[in-house]
Amino acid sequence: MWRSREKRAGAPAEPPPQLDLSGPRLRLALETLAVVAEPSGGVERYVGALALKASLFEEVLGKGKVSEVTQPEFLNLCAFITPVRRRVGAWLAKSDFSIMRAALEALLAGWSDTATTDARMAAFQAVFPAGKEYRWARDLAAEVLHYTAPDHYPLMTRWMWNERANSGVLREIWFGEDVDRMRIAAADDFAMHRDLREELRGFVAENGVFRDVPFYVDLLCAHIYADYINDRGGVYLKADFSAEVDGMLHTRRLLGLDGIDTDSGRTRLKLIDGSAHVIKDPRLLN
Repeated sequence: MWRSREKRAGAPAEPPPQLDLSGPRLRLALETLAVVAEPSGGVERYVGALALKASLFEEVLGKGKVSEVTQPEFLNLCAFITPVRRRVGAWLAKSDFSIMRAALEALLAGWSDTATTDARMAAFQAVFPAGKEYRWARDLAAEVLHYTAPDHYPLMTRWMWNERANSGVLREIWFGEDVDRMRIAAADDFAMHRDLREELRGFVAENGVFRDVPFYVDLLCAHIYADYINDRGGVYLKADFSAEVDGMLHTRRLLGLDGIDTDSGRTRLKLIDGSAHVIKDPRLLN
């Protein structure tokens, strides 16, 4: 059930819900998304691209096929995961791909039992060394689960919510007078992300969205965090405000939709020798 709080003068105090979201911020984000997406094909084009991304993940990793995934197929997927495509080439250069395959198998084993999600994600991350350089493992696990089974798993990437850094989409839509100075007490686990997804599903349903809802929610969330990135850029980069700006640039990057040149098949995924991974499957170049 969609529930949000708005500032109501004289309203009696009430216990806050588990996730205290701002209705006005969400409505503004939904309105601006429609406007900024229009020049590059509209919201439906982006939703369709995310549906295609999910179909690729399901085809490569779903229905037990993860045990047969090849390194080129895996790299095709990584091209659509921004933080992973910048780092995974270095790890693969010094590690046998069978380690990654086994980790993916364990992550997706018993995927229909979401009660084990946190344990499976923790085990996946434990395969890689600790430290900042390997934080991409969290995002890889999150995107694999979500795009392989979007109706079961919300998108649990770090840009959705990072409890340690107190940053992400959750903070940008939190209700409060001074959210930037507030420490949000929300656990970075499956239960929280599931509840957030249900809140957002209810919100978009109230606004007339009933098809491809998981991908519409992804797009809305990426647009919200892209606005934060754009605002930060506006503070530090005194750009020429008369110049035309692509309002969907950071949204595409967050969702990995900028990862491939459809004419050449070249991707933004860099291998250890500096060359770009090339997708040769013509189905992915439309």
